[in-house]
Amino acid sequence: MEAPEGSSVRRDQRFCVVVSRFNESVTERLVAGAVETLRAAGVDPANIDIVHVPGAWELPLGVRLSLEHADYEGVLALGCVIRGETPHFEYVSMGATVGLQALARDSSVPIGFGLLTTDDGEQARARAGGAKGNKGAEAATAVLEMCDLANRLR
Repeated sequence: MEAPEGSSVRRDQRFCVVVSRFNESVTERLVAGAVETLRAAGVDPANIDIVHVPGAWELPLGVRLSLEHADYEGVLALGCVIRGETPHFEYVSMGATVGLQALARDSSVPIGFGLLTTDDGEQARARAGGAKGNKGAEAATAVLEMCDLANRLR
């Protein structure tokens, strides 16, 4: 994947990928897409930190802790919630989404939203490097574009 138009990433800039372990066969594919996109944009792989959290519910806290303890140019939140037979799906999806949105709104560091919320595993796999692309790569592209915007506005 190409770097976003006008991208001004330097090799020494640090990025963090916060990823949930739940549905790991999907989330690790999201991580691969995100890391590949950051590397293609010129980010040194040694400057990409991967932080694992138990599930999507923990993504907002994982992002917040990462921002509090290191100087990152951008952070990505990657996870996957697959609909089940109970309302648990709605609570986890909405809680993670609202938490990440609040962090993105209140932070001066761009935060990429790569949380899949799908009806089944097939849909998740299609969006994690399958027929529907890789949402981890898309989240990384969005973060790179927002980093560029932030740098131009400073």
